[in-house]
Amino acid sequence: QVQLVESGGGLVQAGGSLSLSCAASGSVFAIKAWNWYRQAPGKQRELVATITSGGITNHADSVNYADSVKGRFAISRDKAKDMVSLQMNSLKDEDKAVYYCNLVAGVVGLVGLSDYWGQGTQVTVVS
Repeated sequence: QVQLVESGGGLVQAGGSLSLSCAASGSVFAIKAWNWYRQAPGKQRELVATITSGGITNHADSVNYADSVKGRFAISRDKAKDMVSLQMNSLKDEDKAVYYCNLVAGVVGLVGLSDYWGQGTQVTVVS
């Protein structure tokens, strides 16, 4: 089985920064992509950032961001540790949400790609 553990949420003033991390444990052998989603109260879960593996050809990872966070957030991953991070700068009130990491990967014993979620971490932005 694969488990994702998130860390790094908290309370920050508008304009400040926070960094979120998510670590995978278990029999992951081929990571396709890491995603960060967020869900604000009363709203649907929103895809914030994606980092897609360059694959076995060792091409560079590719990253994508929601328009609302472009230029402020940065997603990165540590391949050796099966971890992903989200650096959030210039935080705004509208960034307040529960943030979830999501892993799409091949797992020992399972066919194809599987989908895993972190437990969620609260990010609160105050003015």
